[in-house]
Amino acid sequence: MLDIVIEARKASLAPGMDVRRILPFRLRRMVGPFIFMDHAGPVDLQPPLVQNLDVLPHPHIGLSTVSYLFGGQVTHRDSLGVEQVIRPGEVNWMTAGSGIAHSERFEDPATLAGGQLEMIQTWVALPEKDEEAAPAFDNYKPEQLPIFTDTGVWMRLIAGDAFGLRNGVKTHSPLFYLHVVLDQGARFGLPKEHAERGLYIAKGSLEVSGRTYTVGQMLVFSKGADPILLAKEPTTLMLLGGEPLGERFIWWNFVSSRKDRIEQAKADWKEGRILLPPTDNAEFIPLPEDKSKPAGSPAPEALS
Repeated sequence: MLDIVIEARKASLAPGMDVRRILPFRLRRMVGPFIFMDHAGPVDLQPPLVQNLDVLPHPHIGLSTVSYLFGGQVTHRDSLGVEQVIRPGEVNWMTAGSGIAHSERFEDPATLAGGQLEMIQTWVALPEKDEEAAPAFDNYKPEQLPIFTDTGVWMRLIAGDAFGLRNGVKTHSPLFYLHVVLDQGARFGLPKEHAERGLYIAKGSLEVSGRTYTVGQMLVFSKGADPILLAKEPTTLMLLGGEPLGERFIWWNFVSSRKDRIEQAKADWKEGRILLPPTDNAEFIPLPEDKSKPAGSPAPEALS
């Protein structure tokens, strides 16, 4: 029933900005098309340190980044010229495809006061036919995302389809991504429509088959499993999964089905062939020193 339990690892992105890194994991690199997952925050910093959190322009290929905030706000700028303030409950889906660069800036210190900033970022690998698609960015407001409620249960569909819910978020392969909030004592299950399914405990704790699991753990279930999830306290979950895409290589911010494509992306970034955001081009993250093969985990400089 329960295939694996993944313990989030601490990764430091900047002074005062530690994240829980869930995917990729050495024993389970992907869940459906999801190949990367970070949980940042809650962050509580004094104003002089806020600028240290900024993620400078950096590149991606072969994936979509998905930014979802519980609190605070972030300003996204990319090489398409998009400038978007990301707020809680929105879905921000950036498809890198053949190559894009973007930055994430924390430009409103007030949103960091009292630990307001908290976000989940995932990467969704693209099918081979879409790996070289034209880059794109879409912002979806909370009112565009269906919500389901029942006794002790609140659920928002971020993307894909699950439990009979669908929305207009553009995806490239069959998947589901859900934000679920459970009251103490509430029972919940997993959608049955998809081959690979996992859940991440962002807050609270769950009992599954007599065992208790807590914050920072991802539970990945075998195909066909139908577990009962019992909230031991008020609990927030991120459910995700979908159809597997096959092997993917990942190095720094690059994902591809081909090792040689990652080598090309390295050269493209180093030689300036991936454009910087036109309104944020005074600085950028240089290509890290290559100490690993393309199967390695992303370097800590990039949150998404």
